[in-house]
Amino acid sequence: MSAKSTSGPGGKKPASVATNLIAGGGAGAMEALACHPLDTIKVRMQLSRRGRLPGLKRRGFIKTGMEIARKETPLGLYKGLGAVLTGIVPKMACRFTSYEQYKLLLSKDGQVTTAANFWAGLFAGVTEAVLVVCPMEVVKIRLQAQHHSMADPLDIPKYRNAAHACYTVVKEEGVGALYRGVTLTALRQGTNQAANFTAYTELKDWLQQKQEDPSAALPGWKTAVIGLISGAVGPFTNAPIDTIKTRLQRSPAEPGQTALGRITAITNQMMKQEGLRAFWMGITPRVMRVAPGQAVTFAVYEYLKGILEKGRDVLPGGQYEE
Repeated sequence: MSAKSTSGPGGKKPASVATNLIAGGGAGAMEALACHPLDTIKVRMQLSRRGRLPGLKRRGFIKTGMEIARKETPLGLYKGLGAVLTGIVPKMACRFTSYEQYKLLLSKDGQVTTAANFWAGLFAGVTEAVLVVCPMEVVKIRLQAQHHSMADPLDIPKYRNAAHACYTVVKEEGVGALYRGVTLTALRQGTNQAANFTAYTELKDWLQQKQEDPSAALPGWKTAVIGLISGAVGPFTNAPIDTIKTRLQRSPAEPGQTALGRITAITNQMMKQEGLRAFWMGITPRVMRVAPGQAVTFAVYEYLKGILEKGRDVLPGGQYEE
């Protein structure tokens, strides 16, 4: 299947919604299991107060990870995994399904331009942000921000697990708290997926054109490599948005304070106390988390999609195409 065509392998119909949902969900689950520790390190670096206190230098991502493992056991690196697994399966299912649908809507005569890919990725990112990502990340960040030892049964945190965190946040702060930072989340996800899908499609098309059969699927390792490259593009462009969003979602809002007021206050405080560099805090673990994550995601997605699409070769009566 050509990277810039809406048709399936061999010129068949595009993949069904069910295929995209299943392949996307499976890819998301594998990505979370492989890369979650790096996300926990990124969040801790973004929330760290060390840069604001005199005499205390910021920790790098390796030292931050080692500190978490030493004080909270290695399982501490997987804090919030339940929330991520609960959310990432529908998130990836939503991402790939909506992307394919937007791509169909924006295509002309079955062909998808670079601009159409960009907009399809942007709309897919906004869609997943509103439907899944924002509530999931509020719960995840609350869990990851807790500094407690998972080896000590007497050290009881405020939030015990993803379900309890969600229940507690809604009970104490209302349902709206789950959508705190939704505008920034939508902006981050939209720009991320616009860059991600555009880079992935262009690289995939370039590699396919070098094959004997340009419509043939790429080997898994090539899919993983271009997924790795495309996954690194987004974080560098929107790191400030992600850092502000993380701090916004960490704590409850003050009475009478608007979302825009909080964003402005956080931005001004960061500039005054920590400087411009603070907006890119956690960029190393974020890239190390997102880029390999996209490598896993695209490789697994394309693999599962290929397997599911083979079912289309089955003809009525149990016969198969040659």
